[in-house]
Amino acid sequence: MSNASYRDAVFSTPLDRVARFSFDEQVVSCFPDMIRRSVPGYGQILGMLGEIAARHLRHGAHVYDLGCSLGAVGLALAGRLPPEAFHLSAVDLSPAMVERARNTLAEECPNHAMEVVEGDIRHLDYQPSGLIVLNFTLQFLAPEERDAVISALYHALEPGGILILSEKIVANDEQDNAWLVERYHDFKRANGYSELEISQKRTALENVLIPDTLDAHHARLSGAGFDRSLTWFQYLNFASIIAFKDA
Repeated sequence: MSNASYRDAVFSTPLDRVARFSFDEQVVSCFPDMIRRSVPGYGQILGMLGEIAARHLRHGAHVYDLGCSLGAVGLALAGRLPPEAFHLSAVDLSPAMVERARNTLAEECPNHAMEVVEGDIRHLDYQPSGLIVLNFTLQFLAPEERDAVISALYHALEPGGILILSEKIVANDEQDNAWLVERYHDFKRANGYSELEISQKRTALENVLIPDTLDAHHARLSGAGFDRSLTWFQYLNFASIIAFKDA
């Protein structure tokens, strides 16, 4: 597959029936543009991952990137840490994403130990790891499946390990949530999306992406055994949490 990236126009023309959103070839081809224009703070989260890893990651530790899409976490870590500092397992359920990520990491980071595998994070045989990154992935699982995944990740982490969990969120207060959603749509308009694109993508994601509150995320992390968790980043209704497993 070519590594060329195109402008996101997936929902730019009227559709008689808007299909459920999926990470297919069409989405993969424009994914960098799509995520840049529709996920507030994505670049800042990636930019800090290397710094967080440099501060917390045991030298030579294993790292997971779950729901890796095109391999952005691997690129971020490789840009900050030398090859011997870590080895990465990147996992995604989309064959198109896996192929593209595998090619990208091999070309951009040939000296770093990185594997990209097609897999379901609900059913992986996890190996001990110092860092697990779950960027905008848990939100695509059924709500009743999320506790088990976070529990499995807690048990996979080595003592002193950390989990980075980034998610679209919903506010506790209905009025606050409505304001955040409206401003998010303003963000998308400012990035060139039309009213048609905003409306059709919202329909496509309905019952596919089901967000939790920040309180629900922190409660789930605590219930899984994490000693503490901190919301370290929020931009509108998108947030990133770091959870710590005591040494």
